[in-house]
Amino acid sequence: MEQTYYFIIIGALLVEYLLSTISSILNMGSISPEVPREFRDVYDAEKYAKSQDYLKAQTRFGLFSGTFSLVLILVVIHAGLFGFLDQFVRDQTDHFILAGLLFFGIIFIIQDIISLPFSIYSTFVIEEKFGFNRTTPQTFIIDKFKGYALVVVLGSMITVPILYFFEIFGSSGWWIAWSVMTIFMIAIQPIFVHVIAPMFNKFTPLEDGELRTAIETYAEKVKFPIGRIDVMDGSRRSAHSNAYFSGLGKSRRIALFDTLLEKHTTGEIVSVVAHEVGHYKLKHIILGTLLGIAETGVMLYVFNLIMSDQALFAVFGVNAVSVYAGLVFFAMLYAPVNMVTSILTTALSRKNEFDADAYSLKTTDNPEALISMLKGLSASNLAHLTPHPLKVFLAYSHPPVSQRIAAIASN
Repeated sequence: MEQTYYFIIIGALLVEYLLSTISSILNMGSISPEVPREFRDVYDAEKYAKSQDYLKAQTRFGLFSGTFSLVLILVVIHAGLFGFLDQFVRDQTDHFILAGLLFFGIIFIIQDIISLPFSIYSTFVIEEKFGFNRTTPQTFIIDKFKGYALVVVLGSMITVPILYFFEIFGSSGWWIAWSVMTIFMIAIQPIFVHVIAPMFNKFTPLEDGELRTAIETYAEKVKFPIGRIDVMDGSRRSAHSNAYFSGLGKSRRIALFDTLLEKHTTGEIVSVVAHEVGHYKLKHIILGTLLGIAETGVMLYVFNLIMSDQALFAVFGVNAVSVYAGLVFFAMLYAPVNMVTSILTTALSRKNEFDADAYSLKTTDNPEALISMLKGLSASNLAHLTPHPLKVFLAYSHPPVSQRIAAIASN
């Protein structure tokens, strides 16, 4: 059985790496030599060349970091480093929860130290080179410490119940842990609106004026009570533009990046707000939450079946069975299933984006504004206009802009 686990884990790592690498190379090679006809009003030759260079820089960086990650995890597995870590943790404490938190904490710290140079390069070299970075070193450092605080608090809220219920209730622990996780997954949405998001960005109520009136008029028309319409200081970190909807009930928030307001008309912004409202009206948010809850339940149930199998631990050079180490190893064993579900969820996400566009078009009756918004976002974000189908199939949560525009134009 040990060999079976080994081949599944190593095979999944290699297949995922090969698919990602091949699709990225094909995606980089799918660049059109000329600006596609429908984008010539927002892309000139210089901007189009810049978008190609941006794609190439991101892709090459992704290939390097992906190769580095694969080599690193293979070294960790074959050198039995998890075994050394587990023994170190056991030497420090025999309390299963403290041991689990220490085990996860050390892994997180090591991963963060290793990934830090990549994060710095991405932000201060690639994003800086193409005019997107507005993050100062001070903001970067402060964000890191805020992130650490969230990991400690939220990570403990997730891992402690799982460790406790599996350890105390054995084979019955999975559904109790699942119940707690379900509550957490529902509660995290208002927590994000009121606690997490304000930790990193400043949210200011949209001022009275033409835009606010237009959004409120639209919301009243489609019977969508908005809790808050806020402007987010996205320009503090990046020149990228976006908007998003979050929260439940009275905590619903539509957040508009300040960079979005700088570059787009009232009609265009209302069309993107209508798109976000469409996700809510079409139950995409609820469906996504339910699917996440269901997948979590399946994962915990399957983990419950194999968490005491010594053969799985042997693959990683660990002699003693534990819930905390089992969770890490099971995540790797589950990778093939996760790969399939990821492809399915991204396909569903692309469908949802088409449906939300259709809702926006139906309720605003302004296809020109929606198309103009999509083109403008593509241009300002230097989006890849002709992505390879394999890359789209594997990784795109949003359909290519050209497909979205074609779908809008055909309605």
